[in-house]
Amino acid sequence: MTAALDASPPAAAVNALARRHRLRPLEALPWLAATAAFFVFPDYLPLGAQILINILFALSVDLILGYAGIATLGQAAFFGAGAYTAGLLAAHGWGEPISGLVIAGLVAGIIGLLSGAVILRTRSLTLLMLTLMIAVMLQEAANKAGSITGGADGLQGMSVWQVLGLFRFDLFGRTAYLYCLALLFLGWLAARQLVHSPFGRSLTGIRENEARMHAIGSPVFRRRLVIYAISAVMAGVAGALLAQTTQFVALEVLSFERSGSVLIMLIIGGVGRLYGAFIGVPLYMIAQDRFAQADPVYWDFWIGLLLIIVVLFARTGVLGLFEQLLRRWSPRR
Repeated sequence: MTAALDASPPAAAVNALARRHRLRPLEALPWLAATAAFFVFPDYLPLGAQILINILFALSVDLILGYAGIATLGQAAFFGAGAYTAGLLAAHGWGEPISGLVIAGLVAGIIGLLSGAVILRTRSLTLLMLTLMIAVMLQEAANKAGSITGGADGLQGMSVWQVLGLFRFDLFGRTAYLYCLALLFLGWLAARQLVHSPFGRSLTGIRENEARMHAIGSPVFRRRLVIYAISAVMAGVAGALLAQTTQFVALEVLSFERSGSVLIMLIIGGVGRLYGAFIGVPLYMIAQDRFAQADPVYWDFWIGLLLIIVVLFARTGVLGLFEQLLRRWSPRR
């Protein structure tokens, strides 16, 4: 009986963990909404594809900021590296999209691994500035190599082949939308599996108390470096998706504005919640589209006002505010 009692807590913990990681019906909501948007808003599919790409990009930021606690202002470095890799391949005779995504992700991951091995040895403001400098350096390098990248005029002349040899990229954005949706779903599955794994739990421990993780013998630096590289791969794939679906790459993909915008989107949705990107990105981009039409000159002011309102009244983001209201009004279990 004693042995049975001793064995029961681990079994109960394992069962509780399995229930927590099990897919819930509510998690199907973003995918049902995205599928419905394909049929309900056929004239907005190009914008929809951009939203899906930015959700994947925001997911890559959430992995390192929300779960590992790595502050960054330079995630555009990996986004742009992926975009230019896929763009250069398509501009020089290799327009197969799937292999282009793989190569772009690998290039971005290598850059993340090499840069992370240096900058992750720093902390706080120094780390923040170094991540920004990596993106600035890559942007300047792309500008200087104008004969290869197109410089300020952008990379043009891309020819992207049919997806799987069957689906051609059309002017209406149907193929681009479904292509981005499929890749986002795969990226979300991978991110969900990662954050709920023991490795993901250790990242949360590092974020909450790095000294304690060192004390229990956790390889803190190595795990931070691994998640930084994984995040770079995901950002590179997102950048490659942008290049393939628009068939154009500008220097803006490496800009500080790109890194800053995705941070704002994530903050609006909720950092460290995995689903914050699915809320913040559509809200930001749809609001940006509406504000730009209503006030083309000062639309940035309204975006800033929206962010201030979110920070003041929903410090954990829209998703966090929703969870607080749900806990307040739902009966206690």
